[in-house]
Amino acid sequence: MNQVKRLILSAVTGIPMIQDGDNLADIIYQAMLNSELDFEDGDVLVLAQKIVSKAEGRLVNLNTVTPSAKAIELAAYLEKRPELVELILQESSEVLRTRPGTIIVQHKAGFVCANAGIDHSNVKGPWGNDDDWVLLLPEDSDRSAERIRKNLEEKTGKQLAVLIIDSHGRAWRNGVLGTAIGLSGMPGLVDMRGTEDMNGYKMRVTTIGAADELAAAASLIMGQTSEGTPVVHARGFPYDLREGSVSELIRDKERDMFR
Repeated sequence: MNQVKRLILSAVTGIPMIQDGDNLADIIYQAMLNSELDFEDGDVLVLAQKIVSKAEGRLVNLNTVTPSAKAIELAAYLEKRPELVELILQESSEVLRTRPGTIIVQHKAGFVCANAGIDHSNVKGPWGNDDDWVLLLPEDSDRSAERIRKNLEEKTGKQLAVLIIDSHGRAWRNGVLGTAIGLSGMPGLVDMRGTEDMNGYKMRVTTIGAADELAAAASLIMGQTSEGTPVVHARGFPYDLREGSVSELIRDKERDMFR
C-alpha cells in the first residue's frame, strides 16, 4: 500500500502582542505547549514577519524621520508622505517602478517588493498617532530565522526549521500571497534537474520554490488582517531539511525578464 503524503498546518494559538526585546523562541515554545502541539524532527515553524520585526525593534515613528530632497520630490509624484518615502529609499538598493500610489523596489536583502516591505497595518506605537507608526522588515531575516531556530532546537532537542514570511504581490498576477523572506534549516529552492518523471523523462530546468510554496500554504492559516495567528506549525514538509538561504529564491538581475 502506498504511504499517504500529508502536510499538516496548525495555527499556534495564544501568541501575545509582541514587544521590542521579546524572546520569540520562548514565546513560541510556550504557545506550542498551550496549543497541545509537540515538536518532531523535520517540523517547520512559519512566522509572520511582523512579530519578528516587532521583537527586533523595527518600529519607526515617521515624525522622527528627516526626508531627503530626493524623497520629497518622489513623494510628491507618489502621493505619499516624504518621511515614508525616505524610509523606503533607505531600505532599498534600487527603485524599479513607480506610479502614483505605488513604488516597487529591490529591498536591501535582494527581493523585489512594494514599499520595501514597510507596513502600516496592525501597527500600534507606544505614543502619538498610530497613523505615524510604520514597521520595517528585519535587518537580516535569514539571521533572525537562524537565531530562533537554534534557540528552539536547544529547548526541544529536535531538528527544526524556521521560515519567516511576508505578503507580496507578483508582477504577472493579481493578489498577494505569503512569500519567504528569511529561512533557516530548510531549502529555499529544490533542484529537480536530472530526476525522472513517471515516463522516464529527465527534468532539465525544473527547480521548485519550496520555501515560497510553504509560505503561501501557511499564509492561508495565518490570514491577512485581524486573525491574530502569526505562527504556524508545519509537519510533513516533503523535502529534506538542510541549511538554506532566501537568496536561493532571488532571480539574478540578468535573468529577470520583468526588469
